[in-house]
Amino acid sequence: METGKTTLPPVRIHGFPAWVREPFRLFDNDIALKAHIRYKDAKSGNEEAAEILVSELAVDFIVRIRDQLPANAIFVAPHAREATGDNAIPQILAVASALAADGETDTDIVQITRVFHTGADPMERMILKPEFDGAVTDGANYILVDDVTSMGCTLAELSNYIQCAGGIVIAAIVLVNAGRSKHFHPADNVINKIEKRFGNEIRELFGIVPVALTANEANYIIGFRSADEIRNRMAKAKKETNLRLRSKGIERQDQISVKQIFTAK
Repeated sequence: METGKTTLPPVRIHGFPAWVREPFRLFDNDIALKAHIRYKDAKSGNEEAAEILVSELAVDFIVRIRDQLPANAIFVAPHAREATGDNAIPQILAVASALAADGETDTDIVQITRVFHTGADPMERMILKPEFDGAVTDGANYILVDDVTSMGCTLAELSNYIQCAGGIVIAAIVLVNAGRSKHFHPADNVINKIEKRFGNEIRELFGIVPVALTANEANYIIGFRSADEIRNRMAKAKKETNLRLRSKGIERQDQISVKQIFTAK
């Protein structure tokens, strides 16, 4: 199949495919993951630490699910650049999963924006969407891999990117699924209420078509009574984001937009 680059559309138009109901997961919360002695180093980009962490926590898990994963799939992990360096865990987990399932690890698709989702609240996560670049193989089967998913935002954007370029997302693997809902797909009645209550506002505010929302995103959005209420919360979230980044030693100039800060390389 022909392989090429795609440009991420300004709007997330694809939700997770119907057959990807929820990710394979090891834990329901991140307590055990964060308690690992090499977690901080691995999260900060130390590949050796990530290899030790994955080997000690995830080998049995990977072996347990490998028969449910088709051979020759491409395992792809978001290369998210966190405040203290590149998180090495997702890519190492992808490599280990690919080896166990007789697949291959993608090295072409990269995350080109910095979103700093670690420590972010739901609104911050929704307004700071990751963007991706790199070649996608048309018609190929892709398995998404990450260390932790909460609202599903990052994996949803990666899934959308791959589908827009002709790839087929067939599964997802995470160490931790920390979302309140463990499923990716929102309930139909929730989406119907969102569309009736907000019309086109969700697309305009977040760059997401309502049917492409994850379950946890949709459940969060439905808690707002009006678009103005969402806008007010967005404004507050941007201020909270700036304070959170400053606490990590990341300064910004007032004249630079939040969007520019989070897309700086």
